[in-house]
Order: sequence, then structure tokens, then C-alpha cells
Amino acid sequence: MHTRIIRSGTRLIALAIAGALLLTGCASSSGDASGAGSLAGSGAAGFVGAHDGGEPVDGGVLTFGSYSFPAVLDPTKTQSAGSTGGTEMAAIYDTLVRSDFAAGSFVPQLAKTLTSNGDFTVYMLTLPDGLTFSDGSALDAQAVKWSIDRFVAAKGDVSQSWLNIVDRVDTPNATTVEFTLKRPWNQFPALLSMGPGMVVARSSEANGTFTPIGAGPFTLAKFTPHEELVLAARKDYQGGRPPLDTLRFVPTSGAQSQYESLKSGQINMTYILRDEGVVKQVLDDGYSGYLSPTGQNGLGTINNREGRPGADVRVRQAIAYGVDPEALNTRANNGLGTASSELVPKASRWYNNTAGIPFDPTKAKTLLDQAKADGYDGKLRYLATSEPSTQATALTVQASLNAIGFDVTIDYATDVTDLVRRVYRDHDFDMTRGAAPVGEEAPYLNLYNSMASDSKNNASGFADPKMDTLITAVQTAPTEDAVRDAISRVQEYANLTVPYVIWGPATVLTAWDANVHGVKRDIADMMFFDKAWISPK
Repeated sequence: MHTRIIRSGTRLIALAIAGALLLTGCASSSGDASGAGSLAGSGAAGFVGAHDGGEPVDGGVLTFGSYSFPAVLDPTKTQSAGSTGGTEMAAIYDTLVRSDFAAGSFVPQLAKTLTSNGDFTVYMLTLPDGLTFSDGSALDAQAVKWSIDRFVAAKGDVSQSWLNIVDRVDTPNATTVEFTLKRPWNQFPALLSMGPGMVVARSSEANGTFTPIGAGPFTLAKFTPHEELVLAARKDYQGGRPPLDTLRFVPTSGAQSQYESLKSGQINMTYILRDEGVVKQVLDDGYSGYLSPTGQNGLGTINNREGRPGADVRVRQAIAYGVDPEALNTRANNGLGTASSELVPKASRWYNNTAGIPFDPTKAKTLLDQAKADGYDGKLRYLATSEPSTQATALTVQASLNAIGFDVTIDYATDVTDLVRRVYRDHDFDMTRGAAPVGEEAPYLNLYNSMASDSKNNASGFADPKMDTLITAVQTAPTEDAVRDAISRVQEYANLTVPYVIWGPATVLTAWDANVHGVKRDIADMMFFDKAWISPK
């Protein structure tokens, strides 16, 4: 059995971790979902609908509709988030620890215990005795260190955050890994619940090509990119054989399509992002799930790189002042969402009452005219998909910016996977709708990922030494009030420099049939299925 609470001598790393889950207005983890329809606009977070369903039933296939279907299953190449393949990879690898909503802390998942010293500069992780990968090889302290070193060397999605904070990793014995930090950070367990905590076996690289071999509850049975991923239950999983026989992932093509597939029984579970209307329909229909309203989940990502219109701060400022978040909420969300230009929503524990950029088309036109006087032609290419709410956002932005003198054309990606490739790998866009949610567990991580100069996940390419310093201050803030103040300073500087445009928080709903039980949630809305099961309808 795993130790449930992460201890530090006589200290608990529970709610003291500045970044426990959003506890204000938490939804019940059991009961019906009759009142759940209001959650999308209330700021509440947590499980909705029936979550616990009695004694587990063995057997069955659970089909999950992926938001962005992973192209590869290597944690160094696929981002560990619920929207981008993290759920799929967690089923194969597990994570060393995970975020636990009910406990309000980080708790062991694959690990046995995690403790820290008094000032949160040294963390000690212990592993269960006899832990093995699915190929039978030992998962010991050296295996953990090798996997983390591999992840960092390959520049995985939070590898730069790791390098910035971790001084060294030691293995004093076969079941103990010691992490020494460069400075105090009481949210360090967040990194062990993401890519660095997905332990990959050495044998994964034995044949010169990557083979997904981990210590998670499922093993790879079939993987056809763009079509299907099938995982089989692992009989010798250290937590006991999972109740499910098979876990199956399939691509999806937008919120409305996901909802229809859920209703028709083609899928049992899916990840729905940023479509408030569909989220309300799903909740009103009584489906179970996990609701995550998070800040910065609705934003305009502007390419700041040299040669793009957004390289000129006046163009970025004109875009920010020229688009009304209220209009976007009305047209893209049928008024069901929240319009705001603040980094964190009012329901967040990190809310600091620092205003964002107001809608001011007159000021926007003045800024745009200044840029044009210096040679800018006003042209802007907006990258979108044809999914209804995303398309509505694109059309609203186009009309708003054209009204003040821009010349906006909409460029359609074939699907979400194509859009992600063009934004994050190829940087082939001027502007697009994006997300950089400020996570309740560790707000520093997403601020760093979205704005830091050396972040691999900085889609905009924004780079500013002063902003780097302000973001580091969020990480090192010793109290919750200090974290709020540090985020306030980030907000104030972002209002001047406009790394991207904030239009408001948005709701993420991972929804499932009422007969699906035992699903666990991790940071970034990754889901775990080691205890999941399906009851007869």
C-alpha cells in the first residue's frame, strides 16, 4: 500500500504545499449531478456526478476519446498533460507521485513515500521493495535517476524547470532517491507528478528505436498513430492487477463530436476543452467527471518571434486592447463562460485583484497606427481549427481587429494535432487561440512554461529578463500571500509587455459514463486508471 500523505519528519506537505487543488466551492465526489450545470460558471473544481460505485467489478474495455491524440508515447517527446497524451502515458509509466484532490496534497503513486527537510531544499523519495518494469527488469533508485537524466537530456516539456531548480540527484541505496534543490520550493513534488516522474525502462531503447516500457498498470498491445492506442492490463502491477482488461484511446475532433460519441456509446470517457456550451450539456445530462475551471485557458497566443507582426510590442498591445473578452464569451461560449483579462480567475486561491488589460479600441487603433507609420502593413494570419467554438473565436477576433485597421486572414489547420505541431514545433502562425492554465497545484510551472525565455513550451517566443526574474519570485515566495503578490507583479508587467492576450478562464471537463468508477486525477488533468472499473448498466 502507498503512504497516502507525504511527510517531512513531523511536518506534512499537504495544504502547506502552496498549490493544493482548488478547494473553494469544491464539488461533491458522489451523488447526482443535478446541480452540476452551474459549475461551469461558478469556478468550482472537483469531481461531479457519481464517482464511487461500490465494489469493483473485474473485466471490460474502457474507451477514452483523446483531445490531442499522441503521435509518440515517449515522455521526452509528448507533453505530460491531459490534453496532449499525458493520460495515455501515465497508464503505461505511472508517475512517482500525483496530486490528490481529496487529500489536498501530493501523494505517492508509484513511489512508497516522499519526505522533505524543514526548508524544502531536500526531498527523499523511497520506492517499494521488488518494484519492476513490465519487462521484469528492476525499477530501483538507479533506474529512476537514469530515466530522469534521459528526460532532462532530451529536453522534455518541463526539463528546463528541472534544471533551474534541481542541483543534484543522489541514490544512497537501491530504494532511495534524494533530490537536492538550488533553492527552497515547496511545490517541487509537482515535477515528480509530470514527465520527470514517468519512469522509462532502459530496455525501451535496447533496439535503437523507442519501445514504451514502464511500470504502470497497463502495457502496450497496439498503437496505430492517428487511429488507435490499445493497452492491456498488467497482471504483475505493483498495486495489483487493474480491474479493467483493456484501456483504449481514440482520436476525437472537437467538443460537440466528443459529446455525441459519448452519448452514442462509442466512447466511455473523454476530455473536453474550452467549449462552455458543450460542457453544460454534458453536465445537464448527468454525466460524471472532473471539472477544472482554470485561468489563462482562453487566450490569444501571439507569435513574438523576429519577422512576425507580434515582434512589435505595439502590435501586441493593439491586439490586447482591440478585442473585447465579453464579445468572445458571447459569440464563442453563448455567454456561459467568464470574460476576464486577468492571469488567474476570482475563484482561484491565487487571485490577487490585479486588473488585466481593458478593452479600449481607441487606444488599440492609436497603437496600430504607430506601428503602421514605421512600416507594418497591418496583415495578420490567425491559425484556427474548424471546431465550432474555435472558429467562432477566430471570426470574432478577425472582425474586432479588422474594425480598428488590421487585415486579418484565418488559416485553418486540419485538426488539433496539426495546430499543435504548427504552433509549438514549426512556429508557423501569427496568432492563434491557446491555453496556458495557471495550475492550482504549482502556479509557477505554467507561468514559467508560457512566458520564460528558456521554456520549451513558450509558444509565443516571448523573452524578457525582467519577466524571468518576476516568475522566479513566484517559485520562491515563502507563503501563499507572497505567491499572490508575486503573481500580481507578473500581471502588471504582462500588461505592459503583452506576451499573449488573456480572454478569460475556461472550463476543462473530463467526462465519463455514470457506470465508470475509480478514476483518479493528477496535475494538468491527467487521469489514472489503475483502480478504474465499469459497473453493469
